[in-house]
This record gives sequence, C-alpha cells and structure tokens, in this order.
Amino acid sequence: INGRSFAGDETLRAKLREALPFELTGAQEKALVEIDKDMAEPARMLRLLQGDVGSGKTVVAAMAMLAAIETGAQAAIMAPTEILARQHAETLKPWLESMGVNFVTLTGRDKGKTREALLEQIANGAAQIIIGTHAIFQEGVEFADLGMAVIDEQHRFGVHQRLQLSSKGKGVDILVMTATPIPRTLTLTAYGDMDVSRLDEKPPGRKPVETLLINNDKLNNMVDGLRRQIDKGARVYWVCPLVEESEVLDLAAAEERFDILRQQFGRVGLVHGRMKPTEKDEVMQRFAAGELDILVATTVIEVGVNVPEATIMVIEHAERFGLSQLHQLRGRVGRGGEQSYCFVVYSGPMGETAKE
Repeated sequence: INGRSFAGDETLRAKLREALPFELTGAQEKALVEIDKDMAEPARMLRLLQGDVGSGKTVVAAMAMLAAIETGAQAAIMAPTEILARQHAETLKPWLESMGVNFVTLTGRDKGKTREALLEQIANGAAQIIIGTHAIFQEGVEFADLGMAVIDEQHRFGVHQRLQLSSKGKGVDILVMTATPIPRTLTLTAYGDMDVSRLDEKPPGRKPVETLLINNDKLNNMVDGLRRQIDKGARVYWVCPLVEESEVLDLAAAEERFDILRQQFGRVGLVHGRMKPTEKDEVMQRFAAGELDILVATTVIEVGVNVPEATIMVIEHAERFGLSQLHQLRGRVGRGGEQSYCFVVYSGPMGETAKE
C-alpha cells in the first residue's frame, strides 16, 4: 500500500532523550531502528511492537510519533478504554510539554463545546498528537494531516477499525502495540500483514513477578499473609471472578468480597464496570495515593492502571479468565523496584493443561 516517507531531523527526539530520566534499553533502540527504517520508506508501515507490560513500549511509540511530527504531520495514539487513554495522556504529558508539542485527548466523555473545540484543533493542525479511544476515528473527526497512528492492545480492535483510522489520512503508518506474548507462529495468522519488533528486556531494576497457585480452600491462610505484607506497607489489587455473562452477578461477587475484606482490613476500595468513570477515577486516585491498602475490582483494571507501589495481585477464580487476561492482570504489579507477587486462586481440582 502506498504510504509516505517520514525522516525527521531528530530535533524533537533529541529533546525527549534529554528529558527522560533513564537511558533506553538495547531492545528499545533496536525496535526504533526497525520502525525508523519502515517510516522512511515510501511504502506504508504496518508493524507490531510486542513487549511485556513494563518493557517500555510507550517511549518507543512516542519516539515514533515524533518522527512524523518533525516532518509536519500529525500522529495519533488510540487505546481500548478511557482509563488507558487518559493514562497514556498522563505519561506523555510531561515529555510533550517539555518539548513544546501540542496534544489533545479525545474520548467519548467529551461532549458539546469541549468536543467542538478539540475537533477544531485536530482539523486545523494545532493538535500535533491526538490521544484517545476509538472516538478519534469516528465520523466528524477530521485531521489536518494524519501521518502516523499507534494502536494499543491490538486484540481489542478489529481490522475494520484499523482501516477506519488509516483512512483518516494519506498512507498512514501504523504501529500496533501489545503486551500479550504472541508466539511467532501465531503472529502470521493474527497479524498476517505485519512485521514484528519485540522488546525482550526490561528496564534495569525491575524484578520478575513471583506467581503462586493457591487452592480456594487455602484462601484464609493467604489473607493472613496479606495482613503481614500490608503492615509493611504493601498495596494489593484483588480481582474478582467473572461469574457469568452478567455484570449484575459479577458486581454481587465483587461487593461480597469487598465487604469481607473491609471488615478484616478497613482501608479497602471497590471499582467495577457499572460505576461512572469519575467515581472509578476517584477510587483509583485514592489507591494510587496510598489512602487505600486494597483495591477490589472486576477486570476493569486489567489494562492501563499504573500504581508502582502496588506489589500484590490476587486473582480469584483464575480458571474463569483467559490467558491474555491473566497475563495483563499480572502485569499490573512489578512496575516498581520492589519484589511483587501474583496469587492465582482457583477452585476445585485442576487439570494439567489448566495448571500449565
């Protein structure tokens, strides 16, 4: 497919490298070389950036977007949920502001005059980077000159949506990011048209998460262990099971667990899919600020919550979750320098395959 050639002059990138409090890893540098080569060629880039949670995909994506911006085009980054889109905005904000790059965040939450003002900035080119949910490729969103799009957590977006976004510009270069480890053999079937860059090393100072299997019968012993950890200052995510295809029943299970833990520990918060985004954000903020020791949640937290102080993840009835969900959930801990743990709680006898 015809694309366009982006070869920036490195001015913005040099500033970003200076602003970062860390050096890029070898894997990040290698991925950038591959991305730059694709972006410089006249053919359209379709590249998959695969790296475990915490391996630094966002920085690589930011560097790639800057290459497009240095040549005068716009870049967009699209996330599957509002929480994740806002988190990307928070991560990128200090970097982009220090370089004088204008960015806007557009999600379904933006309505009326606010939305009109954002759309105008996107259409007249004042917004150089656009961060958002699928709201950014809906009708009515016109870009001045979209050259590069980053799509986060690809398995949430269909090919149709990818095409919708790429049709917003001329020969848009596309970089897809995923934390789900996809075997090379499957990459071809899932993303037949894509080249793959892998981030196979973590930033220095990160320890691997210790994963422990726990039978439901032993849950009380584990709770006693949690008390000792919380006394030492640990923060805990407690993910409740998917009951069945019903938010009401999921919520009942989460509320029940929340009540039990609140009686035992006191400083416990609850986040679930039926809450308003503002309520969710408020509880998340309290957890991030250390006002809550335990955050009970349905899987709304699987993507994009970043609380480096949280070092323990408990997944109840783990047998009801898919592999990529479990992987994502475990990736919520181990984001700081402390040793982190993931307790995978299951009920009943477990077959060899499930255990594996």
